Amino acid sequence: MSVSLYSGKVARKLLFLQLMTFVLISAAFGLKNLEWSGSALAGGLAAWLPNALFMLFALRHQAQTPAPGRVAWSFAIGEGLKVMITIVLLIVALGVFKAAFVPLGLTYLAVLVVQIVAPAVLNSYRN
Repeated sequence: MSVSLYSGKVARKLLFLQLMTFVLISAAFGLKNLEWSGSALAGGLAAWLPNALFMLFALRHQAQTPAPGRVAWSFAIGEGLKVMITIVLLIVALGVFKAAFVPLGLTYLAVLVVQIVAPAVLNSYRN
């Protein structure tokens, strides 16, 4: 689910939880090997950075009151850019920096799981 569906405060909490997830996992992989730690950091950034950019994009457009049709286009463009940035970051991490696949993939998936699970947990504490 995208951060545009949440308030700005919840979206910031979600991004912070994602950031802490991949930093802690990278530190844990650092106990095994420094290369694995860097790979985990790259995987986390590949999931977190597009989300952070999308949040900035969504909050920027939320401040204005666009026409009804523009909301859908703005969302679609933001999601498209998010997917493209994610693909580019993963290609750079795997192709250019020769990151190890296992820590990169595990950290990427962990950040995505936090993105799915955390909103339900955050909303349950709000009620």
